[in-house]
Amino acid sequence: MPTTPSPSPSPSPSVLILHGWQNHRPEAHWQHWLADRLTALGHPVTYPQLPDPDTPSLETWLTQLEGFLADFDTATTSERVVVAHSLSAVLWLHAAARALPGVTHPDRVLLVAPPSPSVVQRHPEIAEFAPPPLAGLHLPTPTHLVAGDNDPYLPEGAQQAYGTPLGLTATILPGAAHLDLDAGYGAWPSVLEWCVDPTTKLTVRP
Repeated sequence: MPTTPSPSPSPSPSVLILHGWQNHRPEAHWQHWLADRLTALGHPVTYPQLPDPDTPSLETWLTQLEGFLADFDTATTSERVVVAHSLSAVLWLHAAARALPGVTHPDRVLLVAPPSPSVVQRHPEIAEFAPPPLAGLHLPTPTHLVAGDNDPYLPEGAQQAYGTPLGLTATILPGAAHLDLDAGYGAWPSVLEWCVDPTTKLTVRP
């Protein structure tokens, strides 16, 4: 059983957690669990409810993200970490493509289970979030990509859809699907450990 990490030496990482489509931050979701655990360990955490999660606006979410990144710029912590799940992982790619002010502020970024471009385009509520061209897209911050090997929203697989075009090697978790509540992802100890220690290997939940 993975152990809960001890607080890292001060100053501690500051963590921005960004949710996906139709996510109203349910307490059972791993992102809510992560925010609670990081806060208990003394790490500054921002876990906002993004506007209109059922019918999101790309421009509105980018504006919100720019504000959170501006706050990162004034943070006094030694490290700034972004954890983005599902549609917000695609949001981050738009921010990078546009060189959104503040997109260089984080020290590392975790993209969790970004949905396939074809899946995004198929849903009119989020079609405008369809990823920007990925080939040659410069990610200004060290970026880690993780996804399940059986994600119904990423049928071609994370490596083919995102890893190879972005020059990343995806961490593929067996049986993790979309890494959401339907896949059983409430508590997820290894993502907590990764936030505290970037050398941690992300693994499936116990």
